[in-house]
Amino acid sequence: MTATLRLLSAGAAQGVASALAPRFQADTGAEVRATFAPVGVVREKLLANEPCDVVVSTPSMLEEFARTGRIVGATIASLGRVHTGVAVRSGERPPRIDDAQGLRAALAAAPRLHVPDPERATAGIHFVRVLHELGLYEALRSRIAPHASGAAAMAALAAEPAPGALGCTQATEILFATGVSLVGALPAPFDLAAVYAAAASANSRAPDLARRFVAMLTDPQAVALRGKAGFEAGSL
Repeated sequence: MTATLRLLSAGAAQGVASALAPRFQADTGAEVRATFAPVGVVREKLLANEPCDVVVSTPSMLEEFARTGRIVGATIASLGRVHTGVAVRSGERPPRIDDAQGLRAALAAAPRLHVPDPERATAGIHFVRVLHELGLYEALRSRIAPHASGAAAMAALAAEPAPGALGCTQATEILFATGVSLVGALPAPFDLAAVYAAAASANSRAPDLARRFVAMLTDPQAVALRGKAGFEAGSL
């Protein structure tokens, strides 16, 4: 019977985790069964005591759950920092978003804006805040297309029939998606860079495997792999 490692992860780490899963199975014989979701949903699942072996989320959330005994605090380790970015459909001309004026013009011209959950996803919450700061929220609220996750938002953008549609989610999710291209990170002062970390669950059925997968995800020798997926070096 094949051993299983259950991963509960923020969507930002999907590219890295998916790339490492075959190597982990080859090394250990254990299959990685992953659930990727917005950070808010990861929190809900942990609070509901959903079975898992490894959790990837923000360091603050992992430390909070370590204090309540759901996470093994000693295993918390950083994957790195991820910027929130803007995406276009592959093949479309990217708009200029390198300053506030360019970003405002690009968003105002987009017929549709695909984003992850504006209430539970880090990038979705931030995107709505940016629209408010730019004074665009009321004018563009009807164009916002919310989705369950960043991956779902990018899939919808790839299938969007309207030319000029844009998406906004974390850069790692854009780079992992098919049919979309990363324009770039949101410019200052609207940029958001979130640090993510991995840790073993205190209720893991396979604690040794859990620690090995955390070590693989956060291994200093995997910096290039994480960088290719959109992570920058970042500490807890």
